[in-house]
Amino acid sequence: MPQELHPTAATSSMKSARCRPKNWKGALKLRVDKNDLLLYAVTDRQWLGNASLAEQLDEAIHAGVTVVQLREKELDFDAFVSLGKELQAVAKRHRVPFIINDAVDVALALDADGVHVGQSDMQAEDVRSRIGEEKILGVSAHSVEEALAAERNGADYLGVGAIYGTATKLDVDTLSIETLQQICQAVSIPVVGIGGIAEGNILNLKGSGIDGVAVVSAIFAQPDITAAVKRLRPLAEAMVQS
Repeated sequence: MPQELHPTAATSSMKSARCRPKNWKGALKLRVDKNDLLLYAVTDRQWLGNASLAEQLDEAIHAGVTVVQLREKELDFDAFVSLGKELQAVAKRHRVPFIINDAVDVALALDADGVHVGQSDMQAEDVRSRIGEEKILGVSAHSVEEALAAERNGADYLGVGAIYGTATKLDVDTLSIETLQQICQAVSIPVVGIGGIAEGNILNLKGSGIDGVAVVSAIFAQPDITAAVKRLRPLAEAMVQS
């Protein structure tokens, strides 16, 4: 999948330039299209209930999720890879990008579409050197300075937040909408908002400049995942419209 454009990928040179980092020296191709980042599902196994995570993910993608990040903080390498294979198969079947959170070794073992790292994890330039030029690299950013550094060091998109308070990640401060706008204006790569985003507040981000939203509980904590995604998807589409 990383070797060719996703079905929604733009073909114009203008969009290619926007999605490449400014120091890009490779072939003129997109590693990720901003449309694929519209509704970004980040997994969490705490709400599994009677369904497996693969079953939940299949339901979510079928309903309208556009990209998936597998985030696991507790599993060892072998268990992480095993779970990753299950979810990767689902993502491949639906032809959506499959991203691994933080664990570069797991991403390489799975030949995942990409990896997402935080500021406290491996440096973006080191991750890029490990995963090569074909894989998607997402980087978390909380300021204009961090955003510019991530873009300069090879990031394909930014995850910016936390926009609102969130129970899934307690060790981060919230970010003002003004800072979010400044980050979007400062970089040429896509920006995804993350942190406490849900049906009731997603439209508050309209006009901020972000290209999508990353959500956890707004999908996986819901009793009806299909219904939740079908409500979120048009809200996300309305949110990114200028």
